[in-house]
Parts: sequence; structure tokens; C-alpha cells
Amino acid sequence: MDGVSFDELERVLASARAPVAPAEAHGTLCGALCGRAAYGVEDWLREVLPDAAAPPGTAGRAALNAVFDATAQALGGQSMEFEPLLPDDESDLADRVEALAEWCSAFLYGLGAGSLPSLDEVPGEIGEVLRDFGEIGRAALGEGETLEANEAAYAELVEFVRAGTQLVYEELARHREQDLPADDGVH
Repeated sequence: MDGVSFDELERVLASARAPVAPAEAHGTLCGALCGRAAYGVEDWLREVLPDAAAPPGTAGRAALNAVFDATAQALGGQSMEFEPLLPDDESDLADRVEALAEWCSAFLYGLGAGSLPSLDEVPGEIGEVLRDFGEIGRAALGEGETLEANEAAYAELVEFVRAGTQLVYEELARHREQDLPADDGVH
């Protein structure tokens, strides 16, 4: 995803004294965008910057807007550009696994905060994907595995989350359309 890096989002959230980590903030955003039609940047900011947080400065606000816009465009685009916002590959693997777990848990939170039916009622493969996200939300670095094996497993999970998120977004398009307020004809 072009635009704001994980590290930059981390700095903005820390300077605003936000109670969420960057992976949580992005996961919440993605889940909410998948489940709700009328979800705007202000809705997201109320989630990640509650009353106790300091308002971000102009540069911080611009960075948060950029994350929101890039995420919404990537999810809604036809080119499958979406990527979960996670630490880069130079970061410690344990930190990346923890961030991925946080991202998945927050995605489920963001999705559940909308008007999504229960997991038993979601269309297609979405229920299975969401249950897998719940499992990934409890992920930890594999003990007794080689670094190469853990790196490969992490890369597979990130790809699954990327593709799964895109699938959830596409499969819930009809749900989001039904979630839109009715046009009363008065303008």
C-alpha cells in the first residue's frame, strides 16, 4: 500500500497518545470498511483517537487521512493492491507476528462493530476466513522451528490475510449496499 508507512503511523499515534497500536488501528479500519458502507475517516478517528488522546497535528492528521484514503482505494480497487499495514521485513519476526495477530483481532472488532450478521449467516467462505482470522489473532512465534520456517509461515499468513481481507470486502458488497441509508427523494 502506497502512502504512510507502519513506522510513520506508529509515530503519529504515539504523538497523539492513542491507546491503539498501528496494526490495531489499520485492522479496525479495514474491518469497518468491509462491513459498513457509510464509514468515513471521522468514524475511524473516533475509534483510534478517543477523547483521552491528543488531537494530531496538521502533519499527523494528513498522515491519518492518507492511511484511510489509501486503504479505502486499495480495498475498492480492481487491481488487488490491498496490503495489511504491518512492520517491514527488517523488523524482528516476533514483533511482526505480534502485529499480525493484533491486526486480525482488530479487523474482527472493526467488522463486528457494524451491522454484520452472525458468523453463521455470512455469505460464502467468509465465515471460514473470519474464524481463521480469529486463530491468527492468537498467533505467536513457533518454538523449536528454524528462522526460515517461521519466516515462511509468517509470509503465508500475511498473504492469507491480504487475500482474505479482499475476499471479505468483495463478498460483503451486497451487505454494504443494504447498509446504506434509504434515499427519501428529498434533496
